[in-house]
Amino acid sequence: MKIVRTSTVPGSLNNFCRNLLHELQESEGYSVVAVSSPGDALSEIASREGVKVYPVPMERHIAPVKDLISLWKLIKVFRKERPDMVHSITPKAGLLSMMAAWVCRVPVRLHTFTGLVFPTSTGFKQKLLIFTDRLTCSCATHIMPEGEGVKNDLINYQITSKPLKVLGYGNIRGIDLKYFDRTAEVEKETEKIRKTDITTFIFIGRLVRDKGINELVGAFAKLNKEYTKTRLLLVGRREDKLDPLEGQTLQEIENNPAIITTGEQKDVRPWLAASDIFVFPSYREGFPNVVIEAGAMGLPAIVTDINGSREIIIEGENGIIIPARDSEHLYTAMKQLMASPKQTRQMANNARTMIESRFEQTFVRKCLKKYYKEILQDV
Repeated sequence: MKIVRTSTVPGSLNNFCRNLLHELQESEGYSVVAVSSPGDALSEIASREGVKVYPVPMERHIAPVKDLISLWKLIKVFRKERPDMVHSITPKAGLLSMMAAWVCRVPVRLHTFTGLVFPTSTGFKQKLLIFTDRLTCSCATHIMPEGEGVKNDLINYQITSKPLKVLGYGNIRGIDLKYFDRTAEVEKETEKIRKTDITTFIFIGRLVRDKGINELVGAFAKLNKEYTKTRLLLVGRREDKLDPLEGQTLQEIENNPAIITTGEQKDVRPWLAASDIFVFPSYREGFPNVVIEAGAMGLPAIVTDINGSREIIIEGENGIIIPARDSEHLYTAMKQLMASPKQTRQMANNARTMIESRFEQTFVRKCLKKYYKEILQDV
């Protein structure tokens, strides 16, 4: 059996399928091909996983001419490889891969929705996004939402009437708990970052409006005036052209020495280990792996009441859930954890155990492999 895994950008495949493609090929006996836009990460996949790769440029956003070219190139790849299954992740790769696989009559066409944009969009943009997701589903034979929240949105917006399969507890990547642990190596790096007399809040992700950074910076600035022994680590990159932050937010980041931006970090473990509380005020997600990673490193979390986050955090046990787009609620939650160190310590003690029981990577991948066998058995 031959499986083609596709994503829009190679970084997504590299993150979601690290060592998985090798397992599928060497342990499960599949022939595996990876397809994504060109880049160093695609070369890394070929080297590490030992699978054939095809670079097919794909735009993340709407680009009609380039999208048609990408579609034709995918059709050529699928006709050459003649796979038994095409499995796509990320929106653009899903749309183009499912269309190309339908044209080529690939028997099993599986798309994973890791997150939905249309529920937080409006007007023509929302209608267009709903149309493209419906088209993706119409070309797919099997649909896998990442979590119950994404599943409910697909049902409520009538995106498809086909069966929807949620694996395990929802997360499709799982977490390597041997890697995300406070090892001696991690602790050595942590010592360079940790401030023992300061309460450290941390955010990891893209520093953009949709991740709630405007609200986070505003809430922290207010908190920092009351509790001066606090700091905020912002770990990630800005995307000023795609989703810029407000001018007031940028000014606060630049002028407040308690707000520290680090840029993207290849290894986030020392930054998490050096922190006390994880904050993730995103407007929308599929199933945010970074919240799982923070929990594995023993951090309580403040998250918004959105898909994925509400499935990882249980209110009062390993974190606090607040409304999205609400700086005042975020400030109150941050202040609550500052003022209640006993409650915060208990949440921290619960955090890793709750991740171990639901999102350990071996369990998640066992669920995926079982599902592959089910949907490929009649091919």
